Amino acid sequence: AVNGRSAEERKARPADPPVLPAPHKADALPDNSRGVSPQVCSKPQRYFRRGPPHLQIRAPDKDPKEQRQHDARRRDEVVGDARQEESTQRTVVSWRGAVIEPEPGTELPSRKAQGPPTKPPSPAPGSQNQPASPNERQRAVIDAFRHAWTGYRKFAWGHDELKPVSRSFSEWFGLGLTLIDALDTMWILGLKKEFEEARKWVSKKLRFQKDVDVNLFESTIRILGGLLSAYHLSGDDLFLRKAEDFGNRLLPAFQTPSKIPYSDVNIGTGAAHPPRWTSDSTVAEVTSIQLEFRELSRLTGNKKFQEAAEEVTRRVHSLSGKKDGLVPMFISTHSGLFTHLGVFTLGARADSYYEYLLKQWIQGGKKETQLLEDYVEAVEGIKRHLLRKSEPRKLTFVGELAHGRFSAKMDHLVCFLPGTLALGAHHGLPAGHMELARALMDTCYQMNRQMETGLSPEIVHFNLYPQGDRKDVQVKPADRHNLLRPETVESLFYLHRLTGERKYQDWGWEILQSFNKYTRV
Repeated sequence: AVNGRSAEERKARPADPPVLPAPHKADALPDNSRGVSPQVCSKPQRYFRRGPPHLQIRAPDKDPKEQRQHDARRRDEVVGDARQEESTQRTVVSWRGAVIEPEPGTELPSRKAQGPPTKPPSPAPGSQNQPASPNERQRAVIDAFRHAWTGYRKFAWGHDELKPVSRSFSEWFGLGLTLIDALDTMWILGLKKEFEEARKWVSKKLRFQKDVDVNLFESTIRILGGLLSAYHLSGDDLFLRKAEDFGNRLLPAFQTPSKIPYSDVNIGTGAAHPPRWTSDSTVAEVTSIQLEFRELSRLTGNKKFQEAAEEVTRRVHSLSGKKDGLVPMFISTHSGLFTHLGVFTLGARADSYYEYLLKQWIQGGKKETQLLEDYVEAVEGIKRHLLRKSEPRKLTFVGELAHGRFSAKMDHLVCFLPGTLALGAHHGLPAGHMELARALMDTCYQMNRQMETGLSPEIVHFNLYPQGDRKDVQVKPADRHNLLRPETVESLFYLHRLTGERKYQDWGWEILQSFNKYTRV
């Protein structure tokens, strides 16, 4: 969403594994042109204990009889927790006619005195069910990861980024970004040896007391988010301790006249400043750190992280300069006001603002109606001002608006939107959100499919008028490159999980094959 993303893909991961229960049709609510329908949706699956989820690819250590006894005790605990919570949680949130029941287990720290930190219980030895062997496609994913990881380990170990062609490395901040960002992936893929080796590096080599500037947003989603994810999956306190240390070093960025944070902060000295090319911060940057900061407060019991991030949310919520929920791309750290008014996009510098509205609402147990209002209003603003159809295939796409003039330009970054819309529909928002998610998912797939390599360019322009044999998707010479961005594949994951439709999995498989064919070194 921001200048840092021009070098590498954005990673926006869900704050909590329980966000996506089993697939089901997202037709709980009818569409409504301006708000949420009064019909009550069915509640998603509820999780009552935080802690490391079951690792899919790992053998159990216990014998079957002992395992069954452990599972029975676990079920009794969960049922007991459920009954206790259902007897105390009766509040409902009503918003413009919608009745959405808050979810337990996701509350953020109160602003009163904090109790002891919330800590996920360590996984019981051998508490995994016998996993199924990975299928052919899963093995291909594991192989692709192993190939990339082997190159990183050999030529860039402990550095931020591998340069595979020259077999060397480059640095953003000198903090092992690739290694930290890959911890949760290795755990999920069952790569225990690789995970343990990386953990050892984090324990012995990762030190934050160094004189280096980091970008607040990029380091939050990659380092802070990566450490928190590793902690939730493994239950290893090492990762939480490192996350808290790093979070403390990011806080000086918020010490501005407006409480809108600077883009950069020195984690050794605490000196913070805007980027060299502007005195403003990017809206997507300052509004896409909240999931991680709120979760760090929840886990440590220290509310200062949450308060710093939520103050930004409150200020942005009340600002003028929006257009039916759409926000400009820049904000002043001095005045706290939007700058460069009249330009609206869901691409670079604005995209994840919208994504984090919905995910914070879910993270907070669906109780923060301000977040819900801003998100739903923004979706309506997208429909009203940015949505068009291309020729000749009538692909639905999201363009841009500059001072009242529409542009048929769409960044690949915008392909986060199908997954976000689907996630919202799954959590009780209008069924029309799922319909739009499907339409945009088709478009993002075609942005890949209509290219000779099967890989989407960084930016496309859509053909708005029938013109002979011209395709829907047009690409300018400067945009004919692919940065291995994850947005399309992440949305395909959501659509497949939430609809159960195989085609979304097949499309993702096609894209993986194209990456292997044209980008593997």
